[in-house]
Amino acid sequence: MNYGSCFRSVFCLLGQFVAKGRVLKAGLAAALLLPSFTAVAQEARFFRILGPTAATITTFQPGGAIIWSNAVPGSNYTVQTVAALPGGTNWVDYVQLAAAQPVNTNTLVDFNPPAGMALIPAGVFTMGNAVAADTDITDAPPTNVSVLGFYMDTNLVTSSLWQTVYDWAGTNGYRFENSGEVKSGNDPAQNPVVTVDWYDCVKWCNARSQQAGKTPVYYTDAALTQVFTNGDPVVVYPNWSAQGFRLPTEAEWEKAARGGLIGQRFPWGNLINENLADYRGDTSVYPYDLGPNGFNAIGAIGGTSFATTPVGSFPPNGYGLYDMAGNVFEWCWDWYGTPYAGGTNPTGPSSGTYRVVRGGTWSAFANYCRSGFRGSSAPSDIINTDTSIGLRTVMSAGQ
Repeated sequence: MNYGSCFRSVFCLLGQFVAKGRVLKAGLAAALLLPSFTAVAQEARFFRILGPTAATITTFQPGGAIIWSNAVPGSNYTVQTVAALPGGTNWVDYVQLAAAQPVNTNTLVDFNPPAGMALIPAGVFTMGNAVAADTDITDAPPTNVSVLGFYMDTNLVTSSLWQTVYDWAGTNGYRFENSGEVKSGNDPAQNPVVTVDWYDCVKWCNARSQQAGKTPVYYTDAALTQVFTNGDPVVVYPNWSAQGFRLPTEAEWEKAARGGLIGQRFPWGNLINENLADYRGDTSVYPYDLGPNGFNAIGAIGGTSFATTPVGSFPPNGYGLYDMAGNVFEWCWDWYGTPYAGGTNPTGPSSGTYRVVRGGTWSAFANYCRSGFRGSSAPSDIINTDTSIGLRTVMSAGQ
């Protein structure tokens, strides 16, 4: 791995996540000063690029795109990030980029994403289980996947947000099989909605889109003329070019969950404890589980039994996403199938029996929380006793 001219190819985003800031080139001399921009939270972030050649970031554009040069077409490069310089010994992987030509332009961040969402940058990643010790995962061999950029909800859909859209949908021609519930007495409005099946979630995505004035994604006919609003049709047809809310594909979900890290067991690394996620600890069975044993106590606050936790109760991953491990499973678009497809923007099998769920849940052990673990459930199932399934939505970034 070639680090190139490390300090000459390091860029800093000042004020990346709040009011005003500016982008500059940091190194032997601060040679490039770009105009101010308006962003969304206060933080400094530095970037560098690594690969088979000494590639250099030559420009960081105010809109969040980098221009980088000296690349070998067809090779993969890794962009890393760190919060502070000098020193910068804790660089972490942020995104892998496939070089299309010697000079490339790629968007890394969006300073004005849709409310409550974060940009997941386009790039390549290794989908599946890359941890050699996790031999129990037999349906997720490591596969190279390329995904276009997209926006994802930073939090699971809460009971409050679900109800707001659900109420609007009920007066605009939508009918759901399940109204959605919450499984916690601790700030229930901000806990993730549960007991919603796949069809309910797809209809809810359409309703959220129409309420926001966006084109819905899901239809009941191949011509994409009949918006899916009622029932459980045999086939749901997606309009992938629509800019409305939708469920993530399995590949999108896993890329987002990993937060830019490569080959790690969880969104933050290879070990888990109950300060990082809402799950059921068992240190005697899972050597990567640091516990403590049993249900997470945070899920019992305000109630009489263990349950979900308010969204955002644990640290986010590298893309600013919360609860990508634990709390509730999340519905994905894909039918479950093995092996899953690699390539570019895979959307799963064309048919099947079960839909994919990902992420683990408050009542399950640490093994379910792994980024490479694949779960599945019949699309008409709701799970409201020992485990729970919820959702978070995505939108295409228009790239």
